[in-house]
Amino acid sequence: MIRIQQILDTFTSKNPGGDLALIQKAYVFAAAYHEGQTRLSGEPYLSHPLAVAYTLANMGFDAPTIAAGLLHDTVEDTKAGIEDIDAEFGEEVADIVDGVTKISTITFENREEAQAENIRKMILAMSHDMRVLMVKLADRLHNMSTLDFQKTYKQQRIARETMDIYAPLANRLGLYILKRDLEDLSFKYLMPDIFNQIDSWLEKHQVVEKNIIDKVVNLIRDLLETNNVKGSVYGRIKHKYSIYKKMQSQSLTLDEMHDIMAFRVLVKDIRDCYAVLGLVHSQWKPVHGRFKDYISMPKANGYQSLHTTVIGPEAERIEIQIRTEEMHRQAEHGVAAHWLYKEKGRVNSKDLEQFSWLREIFERQGGEADSKEFMQSLKMDLFKDEVYVYTPRGDVKELPEGATPLDFAFQIHSKVGAHCAGAKINDRLMPLNTELKNGDLVEIITDPNRNPNRDWLAMVKTAKARSYIQRYLRTEERSRAVRLGHEILEKEGRKLNLNAAKALKAGHFTLVAQDLKFDSVEDLVASVGYGQITARRVLNRLYAVMHPENVGSQSIQQTVAPKEVKESGRKKDGVSISGVDGVLMRFAQCCNPVPGDAIVGYISRGVGITVHRRDCPNVANMELERLINVYWDGEEEKPYEAGIFVIAKNEHGVLANIAQAIARNEVNISGLTMSSTVDGRAKLNIQVEVRDATQLYKLIEDVRAMPAVLEVIRESESNDL
Repeated sequence: MIRIQQILDTFTSKNPGGDLALIQKAYVFAAAYHEGQTRLSGEPYLSHPLAVAYTLANMGFDAPTIAAGLLHDTVEDTKAGIEDIDAEFGEEVADIVDGVTKISTITFENREEAQAENIRKMILAMSHDMRVLMVKLADRLHNMSTLDFQKTYKQQRIARETMDIYAPLANRLGLYILKRDLEDLSFKYLMPDIFNQIDSWLEKHQVVEKNIIDKVVNLIRDLLETNNVKGSVYGRIKHKYSIYKKMQSQSLTLDEMHDIMAFRVLVKDIRDCYAVLGLVHSQWKPVHGRFKDYISMPKANGYQSLHTTVIGPEAERIEIQIRTEEMHRQAEHGVAAHWLYKEKGRVNSKDLEQFSWLREIFERQGGEADSKEFMQSLKMDLFKDEVYVYTPRGDVKELPEGATPLDFAFQIHSKVGAHCAGAKINDRLMPLNTELKNGDLVEIITDPNRNPNRDWLAMVKTAKARSYIQRYLRTEERSRAVRLGHEILEKEGRKLNLNAAKALKAGHFTLVAQDLKFDSVEDLVASVGYGQITARRVLNRLYAVMHPENVGSQSIQQTVAPKEVKESGRKKDGVSISGVDGVLMRFAQCCNPVPGDAIVGYISRGVGITVHRRDCPNVANMELERLINVYWDGEEEKPYEAGIFVIAKNEHGVLANIAQAIARNEVNISGLTMSSTVDGRAKLNIQVEVRDATQLYKLIEDVRAMPAVLEVIRESESNDL
């Protein structure tokens, strides 16, 4: 168990003259409020905030940050309130603690929604003060190191969240040491068999590897001394998760892995970096395509270094990183390094240009439809490696690996992306789904008449582009639904001698919307257009609002005598719609369905429901969201077939998880085909039996929200994928 004196000594060594009294006061406060509490390991609960504070002190953080580390669980797990923290330690410490504290006063529908909202809260807090995330990362690191005492399912859940969110966040902030430790700890619980296999292999070969490392270190030192270059040389074995990723990406076994050693050369200035690179390449043959210059083109998190891989002694591939001492401090501690040079200690996202991605997340989060969409966008922002491409003016734009010209267009400006009609890559006209490569020169061709469509979602890799496209599609679909809803209400209203347009102007629909539990009249009308509620039901309520004196004695059907509607020589009587009644209906003349035929309804603009035979050729070209399940009176309701196309990570259990999600939606699978791609993705074509479009789209959204799923769309929309 860490002692408070260790924290104070470490803090003083990195912050001479720092506020020791504030840290000591926070320790006394935390000890008093956590008294009697224990962790699952049996240790006093205070051992946890002490470990968190010690990690922060080692990283060189200021007194308010370390105090917040000691206090970070008091609001959530003791009787202390955030107002107590504010009163005792001031607004600065209280704001950090509040940013770390989970949202516990709100009831969520499920754990995923609660997780998303807690992370959303943390992102908002860290956009004002980055130290919120530093405390949270130190907290997560200690929790992961003591995860053995949790139940297996909790180990998996916490490790998955760490691998998906916290390790990538540490990476984006340049906190390499934290990122490495979080990845290895998560890997241990997510894939214990593979982790233990790599661990045992490294243990077995450690003597051989150590000898090679010592030999290479001495050779590089001699090379520097011979050429009068001052510098330090270090060697190490790469961390376990890094080895696993390399095995996966190159399809290698452990015995085939030859570049698991990494060496680092630290020199005085940038000129020496390039000098050492030349010396290394003159000594050993470089591996083609394995040189990266992050000095002239730094990573998004500010990381700078030269990377090269050479064929070293005994024909072993070895990776060598060359950087200055200042670059090394930035590489190891990332954003934390800035606290060592700030007088007041507070650093927010606006202080650091390399955190523009964080500002984008903050600005975009209000436009996300829900927590699941926010989490999907956040993961897209965090996970990908970067490529750097150029505008025609020579400006450099950073994009995730696999990004397309569409992503580039939205990176330039939302309006450029929205009206993107084509792209030139290196002066050649190329498709919009072309993957961009480092150094590409990209020019976007725009057309004011061009607008986003659903196919674009399969082309983009950035959260910014996806978020804009989804928002545009939601707006357009809703606008169409509202227009259709108005047309259906007016058409049906004329049949019932009710003037829906006049009633709308008079404000009668406001009372109808309230009565039917809708937030607004527009929501009510859109629901009619979507087919979620029938026009007859709405008009029944409208009649009750306009003629309250008749309510209870007679219904609208008794008071108003509509004309008998006939289509194709037959009445609509004899056909029912799933879950609703009294809707305006006609029979399609293209297929002329008769009792006994399998039928389906289509919400037609201005005329209500048009009934088609299920095998009618025209049905195949209709919008699925307008189809509704209908059947002849006296027949049982039968499901209809639809197809969904899923792109997912090709990992263990993904198919079983998707099947479970389908089963939870009470949907039957009638057919399935699956294939794998060379980039480690799985493509699934799934035929399902659903009651209606609402059930289908609910299923699509549930599958889309799964962590392993990259995209899911209707099968009819997947032809270009």
